Amino acid sequence: MFEKKDIIFSETLGVCKVHEVTKLAAKNGEPIPYYGLRSVFDNKKVSYIPVENHKVLLRELISVEEAQKLKDNSAPDDLSELQRQEIEYVLSNAK
Repeated sequence: MFEKKDIIFSETLGVCKVHEVTKLAAKNGEPIPYYGLRSVFDNKKVSYIPVENHKVLLRELISVEEAQKLKDNSAPDDLSELQRQEIEYVLSNAK
């Protein structure tokens, strides 16, 4: 489980910050925990993803070594814009 302030990768937002973990009411009245995610590159992009049983890929960021390897060995067309942003973010924050 991710925690508030974690920086993670979402397949829909790219690099994002968990700005909250909140509970939203479901139809049956049972509150369901959700991650409130905010894009690091576009503060206006926000998404709420269920903590459990979500269909969106959420993962920790790649390592500095993985980012450098991808940067060195990938053609620009091999990576999505979100993957390029992740590489840029990881490498720029490794210093």
